[in-house]
Amino acid sequence: MTEIKNITKAASIVGGATFLSRILGYIRDAVIAAFFGAGTYADVFFIAYRIPNFFRRLVGEGSLTVSFIPVFTEELTLGSRERAKRLASTAFTFFSIILTVLTILGVLFSAQIVELTAPGFANIQNKLSLTISLTQWMFPFLFFICLVALGMGVLNSLKHFAAPALSPVWFNLSMIGSTIFLIPFFKEPVYALAFGVVFGGILQFLYQLPYLKRYDMFPGLDFNFNDPALRKIILLMLPAILATGVNQINVLITSRFASHLQEGSVSYLYYADRIVELPMGVFVIAVATAMLPSMSEYAVKNDWPGFKESLSFAIRLVTFVTIPATVGIIALGMPIVAMLFQRGEFSSEATQGTVYALYFFSIGLAAFGGARILVSAFYSLKDTLTPVKIGCIAVAANIIFCFMFIGHLQHGGLALATSLSSMVNLLCLFMILRKRLGGIGGRKIFISSIKVTASSVPMGIGVYGISLMVNWSDGGLTMIKVFVLLLAIGFGVASFLIFARIFKSPELSCLMDMLRERWRKSS
Repeated sequence: MTEIKNITKAASIVGGATFLSRILGYIRDAVIAAFFGAGTYADVFFIAYRIPNFFRRLVGEGSLTVSFIPVFTEELTLGSRERAKRLASTAFTFFSIILTVLTILGVLFSAQIVELTAPGFANIQNKLSLTISLTQWMFPFLFFICLVALGMGVLNSLKHFAAPALSPVWFNLSMIGSTIFLIPFFKEPVYALAFGVVFGGILQFLYQLPYLKRYDMFPGLDFNFNDPALRKIILLMLPAILATGVNQINVLITSRFASHLQEGSVSYLYYADRIVELPMGVFVIAVATAMLPSMSEYAVKNDWPGFKESLSFAIRLVTFVTIPATVGIIALGMPIVAMLFQRGEFSSEATQGTVYALYFFSIGLAAFGGARILVSAFYSLKDTLTPVKIGCIAVAANIIFCFMFIGHLQHGGLALATSLSSMVNLLCLFMILRKRLGGIGGRKIFISSIKVTASSVPMGIGVYGISLMVNWSDGGLTMIKVFVLLLAIGFGVASFLIFARIFKSPELSCLMDMLRERWRKSS
């Protein structure tokens, strides 16, 4: 029970820091939307940025962090702190070399990558060539952001979560500043965004260095690449890259399909995905980040009852947030998109296109979150191969769903395909892990989900009714709109918590106990 409280506490720290970062992220996206709308420049930037970001998720936090943490934790738990420090330096040196090579290759082969990712851009004059050029400019971002992921692995293993979660703040500030102040200095305004991406990656890397030094983990040059622990990381990382790559391939598949649709479709999907990422980034990733070191310790000590209880609790905690978030997003989709983005170059048509994609993305939110937790559980068991196999099934399902729905639903069909493939992914992962561990509290998870759903439905009806007090179609930011939206959100949170208490949701009780304990300590 103590470790469950530690996971909840760590998740609250990561979630709070990530929430600040996400708020700045929405300001960043709102600024981009105001200056570039959902037209050619926006489509070009989102595809160009997606390519180095794909490799970042492939090599960075998608595989490097999750492969590094179990091995580094093992060195700290069973070895010595000095041994762990040497491993950190060796890993930084080794991956710096690998990332340099990847960055150079990315710049050299940007044309081929873009043509594979967005072939539909070739039908519009200069759109493909501009995307290729932007991709080349942004590839150095990969080098810095992957080293940030490695630093995050060190700090999280030491149970320091705040600094890594706050580091994206610097990236968002760089993007906002570049968009507002540097556009006049570029012949093609979209290059200001490319500068902001690279400079933001540099700032994130520099931000983590003082914290690594504080914990006496500042990386130095160490070319001992024969270190058995480094080999363990690499052996774990290779299938983890495949697992992450499988998931990220879904993103590229969606982009490839969207590039053939009407102009703006790529942007609609991007903006909608950004809204869905709020509960994902603030809460789901926070829980997954907090649970990985703890579950890695359980696995090292062969404490399987503790492992299963922590995993079950993490899944229940995620569904406790993602289900009401899904209902809230569906009920308030139009107000949220109009408030965040509809100004400047972002038209009412762009709002409608984004809301349309948002509805289909939101129905997969609980599946996205649950799968993320289960994948972390496999990683803590040092099994990175199973998620690869399941991910391949999910990719195949995504391709089939894209072909099935794109004709009738256009870009909404692509969002629906992503959600359905995530459900396939979740179901397969759950069944395999349940069989391997001899049960993971499936009955508890099911009962908890029913209670949360029952608490969310009346909340959704209420917030939708409140949102009808204002006409959102004209966009813009007014005091009455802010008031109504905040009123709807406040009512939604309050009503959900009341119903959750009526239905005696154990996750609410755990969160309330933690808050009461903090209150006693502060008083």
